[in-house]
Amino acid sequence: MKSFRPTTKSRRHMTVLPFKQYLTADEPHKSLTFGFKRDVGRNNFGRITVRHQGAGHKKLYRMIDFSYDKKDIKATIQTVEYDPFRTGYIGLVNYADGAKRYVLLPKTMKVGDSFVVSENAPVQTGNRLILKNIPVGSLIYNIEIKPGTGAKLVRSAGSFAQVIANDAGYTHIKMPSSEIRKIHEKAWANIGAVSNEENRLVTIGKAGRSRWMGIRPTVRGSAQNPVDHPYGGGEQRTGRGLRRLKTRWGKPAGKGQKTRHPKKYSNVFIVSRRQVGKK
Repeated sequence: MKSFRPTTKSRRHMTVLPFKQYLTADEPHKSLTFGFKRDVGRNNFGRITVRHQGAGHKKLYRMIDFSYDKKDIKATIQTVEYDPFRTGYIGLVNYADGAKRYVLLPKTMKVGDSFVVSENAPVQTGNRLILKNIPVGSLIYNIEIKPGTGAKLVRSAGSFAQVIANDAGYTHIKMPSSEIRKIHEKAWANIGAVSNEENRLVTIGKAGRSRWMGIRPTVRGSAQNPVDHPYGGGEQRTGRGLRRLKTRWGKPAGKGQKTRHPKKYSNVFIVSRRQVGKK
């Protein structure tokens, strides 16, 4: 991590990632990018559905290949690049047939390294296999929920899941949240862990940097009026006065409270619920 001389109060604790050590390209591959207007938390009616989003620096979207439809073709990493829409590093890869794609890179892989997407690929970092061919105990990322739908799970910086067991056509996987879940053995996953594990150590340092990132301020419930929040009123020093945490709309929130729908369709695939609250 890179820290700074404390020339101002906000500089004192600010840290940034040492990108120069890892990145090998400044500009993205033009044919794999496009620009668009972000919804900044609003739905198709223009109403805010996700609070605390807005403004921020303009971003150019990189089209990442999460489907990995190039089977049994060797791919070589040409660059390691930054992506403003995700925390892990991405890489431009060149397939043996001439196709170019952006992929999410795992730790330890660098320019010149290669990987292959194949049911019978060797079990080594970066290769993509079906779950039933991955040995128990292996670390994986970019996991499909259903076979052929593309990578949906375990895609953030430094994260990984672990293969626990194979049973009755399903693979048991321990997620980063500690939940153990069954996924069909024909689903695909990459070997390894997502790159940029230092991302969790970054200290933003000042409010302005959050605004550059498109994050707007959050007001504490206890600092609001009673009409606006269940915790509102008083002289802003009053406790919440409620046994359990609530959201602004009176719904349960965080700290070990169950918010999952009791009849959700995917409950049958959960072998062990995640551990919540203080570890």
